Amino acid sequence: MEKSETVDYHIKATWHSIFKMYNQIALKYDTSQATGFVLLSIAKEGTPSTTIAPLLGMEATSLSRILKNLEDKELIYRKTDTLDKRKVLILLTEKGTEKRKIAKKVVSGFNKLIVDEIPHEKLAVFFEVMESINKIVEKYKKEN
Repeated sequence: MEKSETVDYHIKATWHSIFKMYNQIALKYDTSQATGFVLLSIAKEGTPSTTIAPLLGMEATSLSRILKNLEDKELIYRKTDTLDKRKVLILLTEKGTEKRKIAKKVVSGFNKLIVDEIPHEKLAVFFEVMESINKIVEKYKKEN
């Protein structure tokens, strides 16, 4: 079987293409694709640091580096919960909120282009197939 005939090849190639596009755009704003997705995952009222990595399918160590970088660039700050000192919330600074707006505009714009170009019926099938693949991934992990 040729690699171009495998499902994972097409998923990886497509994600790589999207990843590159987002990074090229992010570079214009002195940021990265990963940074943009982290900023998008932070709620206005703050987000517990422990929920961000799983939300993005990221390792905690990778997220730690990104959060440190975001703090250094003054895009986020950390706040300890007043009731539970073990809980740390990540909040956006004013500068971080501006970068988040840019990231949201880019992601929304790309999504709108996809929705405009691909018929709803095809997208519905795509989402159904991707959901099935995720279930198969979990099943395969358990078996191997």
